[in-house]
Amino acid sequence: MMIATHAIRLAMQRTSFSTFKCPAARALESVGDWWSILILRDAFQGLSRFDEFQRNLGVAPNILTRRLKHLTDEGLFERRLYNERPPRYEYVLTTRGRDFFPVLMALFTWGNQYLPAEEVAMRLADADTGEDRDPLLIDRVTGRAFHPEDTILVPGPAADDAVHERIAQMKAWFLGFDA
Repeated sequence: MMIATHAIRLAMQRTSFSTFKCPAARALESVGDWWSILILRDAFQGLSRFDEFQRNLGVAPNILTRRLKHLTDEGLFERRLYNERPPRYEYVLTTRGRDFFPVLMALFTWGNQYLPAEEVAMRLADADTGEDRDPLLIDRVTGRAFHPEDTILVPGPAADDAVHERIAQMKAWFLGFDA
């Protein structure tokens, strides 16, 4: 029984994406679990202290400690001492952490889009006017919205042969022929 439990625990351990070539996989290495995303959500709403996160999320202290450490190690938070006796820290979003905001807004919008209207408990609104906001991912250069039908992956400067091959296969699929 002990061996089976150990085997199951090993099988359930999280895979590291830190060496993957895909930027989405690498991003998930930083924020790839629901607690981390909810902690970031709360930080954008002004929470910064351990007890605030714990009270708002109802997360176990050991899990919150690990997630805050991970987010800090990944550069999304800076840990700042706000009380010396006893030592207490707050977690302040860094530039990298603040750059997660559009991702969070996309998740929020997608989540509300598939809820029945009567179940929408929160909406995005303009801070000055209170008018509803509806985020859209657009190309900074052309101003056009992104759609799966007109967006492809191309190799970047660090692409190795395997990445070039995978992108060629995906492009062939997209265009409807065998690579």
